[in-house]
Amino acid sequence: MKWVYRECRYGDIIRVKLGSVYHYGIFVSEDEVIAFGLPPTAENLKHQQDIKVLATDIDVFSCGNMVEAAQLTLKEKLRRHNPDKTVSAARARIGEGGYNLIHNNCEHFVNEVVFGEKISEQELEVRRKWQRFHSDQ
Repeated sequence: MKWVYRECRYGDIIRVKLGSVYHYGIFVSEDEVIAFGLPPTAENLKHQQDIKVLATDIDVFSCGNMVEAAQLTLKEKLRRHNPDKTVSAARARIGEGGYNLIHNNCEHFVNEVVFGEKISEQELEVRRKWQRFHSDQ
């Protein structure tokens, strides 16, 4: 998967960089982006137990930053759910909790509703760095 700056389309996986992390969502329209929680600012992460899947507009989602859209490989396009199923699955989870920065975050959410697989590249990268650090000790 590559990331590009382009006009977002219905059912796209989108992301915005906030500091050293990315916040992910499903684009429905300029008025509706479905994500697991608001962008991960210090204020929004104070009460992780209260973070829920929600719908917001693109301005709140992006915090004024540039939004990237996923450019899927052919293999990913063949694996993904169609945009209607993606949006339907995302909407069905609005109000769901259980957020965890490492094990159940916004990237896990978008991959699960698009591909049916709960995975986070950010989590995997942290784990790889942790393993390298400990193997060097």
